[in-house]
This record gives sequence, structure tokens and C-alpha cells, in this order.
Amino acid sequence: MIPRVFSVVLGVMLVLTMIFCGGLAHAAQQEINFGIINTESSQNLRALWKPFLEDMEKATGMKINAFFASDYAGIVMAMQYNKVHLAWYGNKSAAEAVDRAQGEVFAQTVHATGAGGYYSHLVTHKDSPLNSEKDVLAQAKNLTFGNGDPNSTSGFLVPGYYVFAVNKVEPKNIFKRTLNANHEANALSVANKQVDVATCNSEVMERLEKTHPDKRALIKIIWTSPLIPSDPLVWRKDLPAEVKDKIRSFILGYGLPGPNAEREKEVLKALQWSPFRASTDDQLLPIRQLELFRDRGVIEGNAKMSDADKQAKIKEIDDKLAVLNTRMKELGRAPKQ
Repeated sequence: MIPRVFSVVLGVMLVLTMIFCGGLAHAAQQEINFGIINTESSQNLRALWKPFLEDMEKATGMKINAFFASDYAGIVMAMQYNKVHLAWYGNKSAAEAVDRAQGEVFAQTVHATGAGGYYSHLVTHKDSPLNSEKDVLAQAKNLTFGNGDPNSTSGFLVPGYYVFAVNKVEPKNIFKRTLNANHEANALSVANKQVDVATCNSEVMERLEKTHPDKRALIKIIWTSPLIPSDPLVWRKDLPAEVKDKIRSFILGYGLPGPNAEREKEVLKALQWSPFRASTDDQLLPIRQLELFRDRGVIEGNAKMSDADKQAKIKEIDDKLAVLNTRMKELGRAPKQ
């Protein structure tokens, strides 16, 4: 009898241990850290995101923690080390997350107007004599330039290509002084005449009309980019399937017809969005092309590089572009030339 009783007790203890440990593992999966890129002050972002994240908690039954970092790279690194499980990125930082942090695009934001994208700008003070990107390039040696976060699509990559790389110049080499900051900080620096010209984007300019209308009135847009694809949402590939299902269901259903649709639409409107759409890593293809085009232009304009090294680097870039172009054709999209 004693061995039998011991066996039963041991078995019960083993089952309880498995349940307990399984419960801990399950509980760990039920807490999600949501990374939010630093487009403006964390205080502003926390207020804007709070209702959305609270709704996400209620709908999914998971604890949702907002994760803010001082720069885009901080969110990517946090995802790389599994400290962030889900994040709102720009396209450039999303590509970094996909390449380095087991990230995967699953959804895309949509502008409140229904537009599929937004724009990068160069901005100056309204009293500035600068009226175009050509003026900026011509007078660069006398100007202080407010560039964006190096991992920002609209603050760094897009103007880096369309304004600078196509003209075979590097910002840090042509301006009297170059600083890096988020969109809001750049816009306010221009309004306060702390920099002569800076990058920003259309979404932040719209928000400034509500948050700092007096400052917005002092800012002049002197250059606008082609349309940039709307921002992606990215999760770690290794999230459990049931967790992904909960997140996907909430995100793609938020603001759609239902008992809470009107309130949810107001929450999205505060974020300058309308309901999300599904997406994949293929959303990033044009941005990857743009980065390669920009790098190619910088190499072509590098007078210090030998012709042999230059041609080798250009061939390497062209080979990568060929792969991207093939994928774009498979998707039925005309490749950039």
C-alpha cells in the first residue's frame, strides 16, 4: 500500500507541477510589450495610445504594456532581444526589425482620410528666404540642418534619397551643422529658428495644427516627397499562434462595424488613422529599393573610392535590386527604375 500511495501522491504532485509551470508559461504569453516609435514626445504619444491599448487589453484578455524608446533603434533592439513583441514602426525601421529582430509585418495603418500613405517634407521658418530644395542645396554650407532619426523613413531615408542622394551629396558633408531629432522636435526647432531647415512629415504637420497651432503658423513647407506607404505593424514571428490570432483579430477588426465602432473610430482618428488593413513583408519592397538606390547614388558620388571598389559595390547593389525587382514583378508591381 505504501508504494502505491506514494506513487499516487507523486503522480498528483507531478501533474500539479506541470499545471503550475504550464500556467506560468501561459501567463508569460499573455503579457505583450507594444513598441511605439518616437515620432514626438513620449508624453503626447502615451495620451494618444492609451485608449487603444486599453481596448486591446479588454478584447484580447492580455496585459498590454506600452514600450517607448528615445529612438527607433531602441524599439528594434528591444524586439531583437524579445523585450518587445509587437510594434508600430515606419517602413525603414520595420525592415530593420524584419532583418534583425525576427519581425514580421502583419498589418498596415491607413490614414484617417483613407489615403494609403503620407509624405516627407523639408520645412523652414515662414520668414526664411529658402523656398525649395534647390535653395537648400545651394546655400547648405551656411545652414544648420535638422535631419530625422537615422531609422526614420520620412525623416531620414526618403529625403536622404530624393533630396541628397540623387544630387550625389551627403547631408553631413554639406551643411554647416547637422542635428538628428524626431519629427515634432524638428518642426518646433524650425518654428523657434533653432535650425534653418529640417525634415518632417505630413502627419506630424497635421497634428501640430491641433497641438501647437501658433508654431505651425510659423512653418513653411518647401519640399514634398512622393507618397510613402503607410506604416506597418510588426510582431515577432515566434509569438504563439493563439496570441497572434488574438492580436490580428483585434487590430484588423478595430473600428469596423460593431457595437463600439463609433468610439473606436474616434480613438483611431486621434492617432490620425482609420481602420487597419492586412499586410505582409512585401510592403517593405519599395523602401528596400529606395535604400539601395540611395546607397548607389552615394557610392557613385564618392570621389575618394577607387573605380574598382566603386564598381564592385555598385554591382553588389544592382544584384540586390535585381532580386527585389523580380519579386515586385511577381506581385504585379512595376519596379522602380
